[in-house]
Amino acid sequence: MVFMSLLAMLLIILVAAEIFTNALEHLGEKLRISDGVTGSIFAAVGTALPETSVPIIALLAGTANQHTNEEIGVGAILGAPLMLSTLSISLMALSVLKTRGATGHLRPEKTGLIRDLNFFILSFSFSIGALFVPHSRIEVRGALGLVMLLTYFIYLYLTIRSSKSLVEDGHATEADSPMLLNRLGFPNNFLVILLQLSIGLTMLVAGAKGFISGVQAASLILGVSPLLLSLIVIPIATELPEKVNSILWIRKGKDTLAFGNITGAMVFQGTLLPAIGIMLTPWTPRPEVSAGLIITMVASVWVRFIISLGAIRVWHLWVNGILYFVYLLIVLN
Repeated sequence: MVFMSLLAMLLIILVAAEIFTNALEHLGEKLRISDGVTGSIFAAVGTALPETSVPIIALLAGTANQHTNEEIGVGAILGAPLMLSTLSISLMALSVLKTRGATGHLRPEKTGLIRDLNFFILSFSFSIGALFVPHSRIEVRGALGLVMLLTYFIYLYLTIRSSKSLVEDGHATEADSPMLLNRLGFPNNFLVILLQLSIGLTMLVAGAKGFISGVQAASLILGVSPLLLSLIVIPIATELPEKVNSILWIRKGKDTLAFGNITGAMVFQGTLLPAIGIMLTPWTPRPEVSAGLIITMVASVWVRFIISLGAIRVWHLWVNGILYFVYLLIVLN
């Protein structure tokens, strides 16, 4: 029964992702904004809400066991960017293997992608450094958390500011299929777009939360610890929206939206959430935590490096998938 529930929640997430991305393309087209803003901010933040809620709820209103709350919070905070930078981006590339081949090119708009990765790598470096700041030095941890929060708002400003020139250069968001609610007879206006976005987002959150509940029930049967559960299993459920949205977009040739949806979520989850973790949890260099931080950083730097070489090929991102399985080998042994 538990596993049937997991399958049902997965189907809800898949349907919700299609509803959400379809409406988001029309919103971006109506607002005349670039693919970079649509993918890196709107889609990234919207689909990141399910996994964002997990550590916040765990730390602020979790169970009576504070230690368990902290383990779930830290695991969810670190598990999300780990999953995005490794398995998610690799699955996105694998989804176009048949049409583009292993040596085929992936062509996202590079200025936005480079900005996303630069901000993520910078902010995540603070997360690694904070591991070695004693929890008693609350003023230092608070300063690091504040810097990370400011980093995200600077990122938002620069991303939005670049939108106009990118639109003029031909990188405007374009919807290539009618909106789902339009097919049911609703008019194509902002109100209907927002309605469809709300429906998709509500389904995403409900599906992800239902999946998390099912995973937690299954974990009792499998005997998985709270930290490993939140580091490995929960992100598989909560990151499904990003993975599915990006796969849908890249298979349509919308590479900028596909990459931006993942890297924008990485910036969001590599700044705001670790800042909360640094200030509200012990944030100590346990083996599972340290390994997750290092693997995430290596995966991000690898993508940034191949962009600097001038071309991104499909096989390049398989390295990220391999890094995820390296992490599994480290923590499960």
